[in-house]
Amino acid sequence: MKNKLKEVAIHEKDTGSSEVQIGLLTDKIKNLSKHINKFKKDRHSSIGLLKAVNRRKKLLDYLKKNKNDSYKNILTKLNLRK
Repeated sequence: MKNKLKEVAIHEKDTGSSEVQIGLLTDKIKNLSKHINKFKKDRHSSIGLLKAVNRRKKLLDYLKKNKNDSYKNILTKLNLRK
């Protein structure tokens, strides 16, 4: 996932842009999904997963509204459906 974050980043030390945040949240969502499949009764992790999904959705909506070309780029690089 680190290589994809470098592709998405605007510059070398970029950590706060919407694109990088979406990449980090996508990685977190994948890890939490694996964990929840293994431990189905872990409610705290499932709440964290829902929060991460909602945060990523808000960031994607922001990109779609303000930076449409970057939005399309993110969807293809991270293999997200929208």
